[in-house]
Amino acid sequence: MTVLNLIRKKEVISRQELAEITGLTPPAITGIIRELLDMNLVKEVGLASSRGGRRAVKLKFNSGAGHVLGIEVTRFETTIGVSDLKNLPEDIESVEMDLQSPEEGVPLLIEHIKNILTKGRQQKKNFIGVGVAFPGLLNVKKGIVERSVNLGPNWNGYPIKDVLEKELQLPVFVENNSNASALAERCFGGGTNCKDLVYINLGEGISAGVILNDEILQGFQGHAGEIGHIVMVEGGPLCNCGNRGCLESLYGIPALLRRVNQEIALIGDDDPIKKIWKEKGKVSYKDLLNCGCNEGSYAFEILKQMAKSIGHAVAIIVNLLNPQMVFIGGKMSKGMELFLSEIRETVHSHSFPEIARTTTINISSFGKNSAVIGACALALRELFGSSDLLDQISLSQNLLV
Repeated sequence: MTVLNLIRKKEVISRQELAEITGLTPPAITGIIRELLDMNLVKEVGLASSRGGRRAVKLKFNSGAGHVLGIEVTRFETTIGVSDLKNLPEDIESVEMDLQSPEEGVPLLIEHIKNILTKGRQQKKNFIGVGVAFPGLLNVKKGIVERSVNLGPNWNGYPIKDVLEKELQLPVFVENNSNASALAERCFGGGTNCKDLVYINLGEGISAGVILNDEILQGFQGHAGEIGHIVMVEGGPLCNCGNRGCLESLYGIPALLRRVNQEIALIGDDDPIKKIWKEKGKVSYKDLLNCGCNEGSYAFEILKQMAKSIGHAVAIIVNLLNPQMVFIGGKMSKGMELFLSEIRETVHSHSFPEIARTTTINISSFGKNSAVIGACALALRELFGSSDLLDQISLSQNLLV
């Protein structure tokens, strides 16, 4: 695995260079490379420049030797992407799926995954693992959902990893959706050269994924990063967690839409949101985002208020963790693009100056797909951190034959 990861990180490399870097003998390197060539994980791609003797054969990692599936689960929508062993996921698709009850929703999810693995354009690919980005409190090592306030109590204690592995016959790796999104930025996004970063997920819930010293911060029970449950308003709206006035109870998508419905009678008839409500009888988060670009409108003002509160939460994280970079993503991140300057100003005025000056705050370029990209990155990181990858590649190739 050490040799394979070296080849993977280099564009091209020779056997001689591998021997020099690893300290292994040339015969040992030759034997390892022969095995990796047989498994199709490495390709020979021509000859290196001459150093006055026999020209060395160049080696390159074969990213197409296997594929992983990345899945993001939310309450009413599941997103699935396919990635090779090195690059960004391709063929990302979302499907409406009610997952409030695992007994009813998981069989539908498994059926959909099996269709992807065995039918259509993906059926000839060599799948070796599955990553799942899941909302809620998880026991990551055991792959158990301990509590998901946004999916509901039926998920408490559900062994999602074991159930999927049994049905799919593939290794399954489970992670909180915000942690997965942080991993997406670290592996594929703006944080590829950053070992200390935070990802703020703005969606149905609000949470943070934290990577410190290139490791996902889990905390004592694996529940670190729940910034959505910082109390912002004493005695405020009731939150799904049971407390009142949490950030999520104010600016999670369900909370935003409840507020619109409560205040709709106070909104002027000429306001874009009021017109949409009159036409459709309801307002979606996408309507809020689309109308938010109209300065002075109801949507503009509510998103501006949201940006201020997000800035306060980010300031707390900056003071506590001193990250190099903070990424703001999720379904509502598009609405924060207009107010990024307000978020940055709030952070700078509410955190230690020397820390704030060295922290970069950006909107994630992955938008709503961060978690599914991170789920693919999770599977790749876990597989390449273990010799199980080689066993899985061999098993998958035998099954394909």
